[in-house]
Amino acid sequence: MAYSIGIDLGTTHSALSQVEVASDNATVGKESLLEVAQLIKPGVVEERQLLPSFLYLPNEIEFPPQSLSLPWGEDRQRVVGEFARSHGGKSPTRLVSSAKSWLCHPGVDRTDAILPWQAPPDVQKISPLEASASYLRHLRSAWEYKNPGETFSAQNLVLTVPASFDASARELTMQAAKLAGLENLVLLEEPQAALYAWLQSRGESFRKDIEVGDVILVVDVGGGTSDFSLIAVTEQGGELQLTRLAVGDHILLGGDNMDLALAHALNQKLAAEGKKLDAWQFNSLVYACREAKEKIFQDVKLAKVPIAVASRGSSLMGGTIKTELDRDTVEKLLTDGFFPQVAITDLPQTARRTGFAQMALPYAQDPGVTRHLASFLSRQGKALSGNAEIKPILKGKDFVHPTAVLFNGGVFKSETLKRRVMEVLNQWLAGEGGEAARELAGADLDLAVARGAAYYGWVREGHGIRIRGGTARSYYVGIEAAVPAVPGIEPPVNALCVAPFGMEEGTEADVPPIDFGLLVGEPTQFRFFSSSVRREDKPGVNVEDAVHNPDLEEVSPIETSLPAKEGVGGNFVPINLQARVTELGTLELHCIEKNGPGRWKLELNVRMKE
Repeated sequence: MAYSIGIDLGTTHSALSQVEVASDNATVGKESLLEVAQLIKPGVVEERQLLPSFLYLPNEIEFPPQSLSLPWGEDRQRVVGEFARSHGGKSPTRLVSSAKSWLCHPGVDRTDAILPWQAPPDVQKISPLEASASYLRHLRSAWEYKNPGETFSAQNLVLTVPASFDASARELTMQAAKLAGLENLVLLEEPQAALYAWLQSRGESFRKDIEVGDVILVVDVGGGTSDFSLIAVTEQGGELQLTRLAVGDHILLGGDNMDLALAHALNQKLAAEGKKLDAWQFNSLVYACREAKEKIFQDVKLAKVPIAVASRGSSLMGGTIKTELDRDTVEKLLTDGFFPQVAITDLPQTARRTGFAQMALPYAQDPGVTRHLASFLSRQGKALSGNAEIKPILKGKDFVHPTAVLFNGGVFKSETLKRRVMEVLNQWLAGEGGEAARELAGADLDLAVARGAAYYGWVREGHGIRIRGGTARSYYVGIEAAVPAVPGIEPPVNALCVAPFGMEEGTEADVPPIDFGLLVGEPTQFRFFSSSVRREDKPGVNVEDAVHNPDLEEVSPIETSLPAKEGVGGNFVPINLQARVTELGTLELHCIEKNGPGRWKLELNVRMKE
């Protein structure tokens, strides 16, 4: 039996879904979720639909021999999944979390052993790349254990990434997959996967829910990120088409932030009772709040959840500090704190509060998801004003008017939070005389991404309805401007467009010839930029002073030394450029020597070491 397998490599949870595919790929059969075997406690393995994306690094004598064994083998150096999460809350300096967020952080070397972040010297750290590979390796091993005789990489594999991941983060995800032994792999944006899952669940009846002219807003708030996408419903040759119009920026704001907010609220309550928590206990409280929040979201009848934190104070030696988290606190704090009532003109706060800041993940400074959504719809309204498919819809409007909303992410298990988003959005629409948007019901908030990815593996063989869109950004290479030297002033860097917005996978684009050269034979840095709003730039368009252009965002540079012919090192070789978006969705830049045999390839992947 052949399978199309969808993998959701999430910030807080990962999942795997599969669909049976006929030998001729003409029909798609039964869909099922992998029940992932994982440690629940030492010596106890259970199967769960979700694999928590947590990795615990035990010391050599922490657990008895064989107590961390898994059905397919043993790795005493690392624990992945439910036990890693629960036990790591008691020893957070050995717990790796948010590896996916670190994987897209351009401010660090993501191949370096930096996690757990700021762990003491006695903890042997691992890289975000290897942590991500560990989750994928666990899923592969669990699948092969359940399917003896089958080879995982022989299946049609689809791995999801946030729509806001840039080319370097996508390439790193592919590297993690290769480290985990995954081949025959393509990438799919998570909001698209969620929509594919909805389409599959609705069958042909989806045509009753959406129609030509609709603009679908996908709001995806997961454990670590908030992601927005716009997908237009159009028509060609009498057939319905779906086109991804825009994606938002990568916003590190999600369920993790909410867990922290709940923990701070309970900490203040405990302090008022004369119970002071140290840093270790507070970390334990955060993990307890996460579990309590999930229980409250899952059970609408649950009014409160007891919480206990192990005591380390001399006056309470051997005891615990007890409190409780109630539904009213969760809903009020999360609704007003993270989904406030705001105007469409309200922008996220970005002002720095001090000149020094701790080096860590680049978290969003403004916790208001609705403010980030307002900014996204307003910016894309300007960016899409020249798009022929959506221009009539935007006529006379200051922002994109979605007609339908699809929710994704575990945060929206709370009906209160979904209602608040719809309420705020419809107030914005009413303010410009627009019709109220409707929710596309029936979304599977935890498992939609994995299910949709598995379904997409069949769709890309030419079946069903496919979402079109190509690259979610325009990409540019940085070129140092030729200007006279001035003391203390660095030459400006211009941005040359090499891959336009919407460039399809498996296609190439030639950059019109211009006079510039490629440094070969010595270490150097290649700078790249991207834009989610410059839709009209074609290959060869030059944007001056890219560093200070608000429409451009610098992505990870490539630090390397390109080979040179003997005697040519340290010189600039005149070249032409050709960009290619691979079938996997990553970007390659080919440098072709003018009137010569030289050929070099740059891949937007990661800051590389010499």
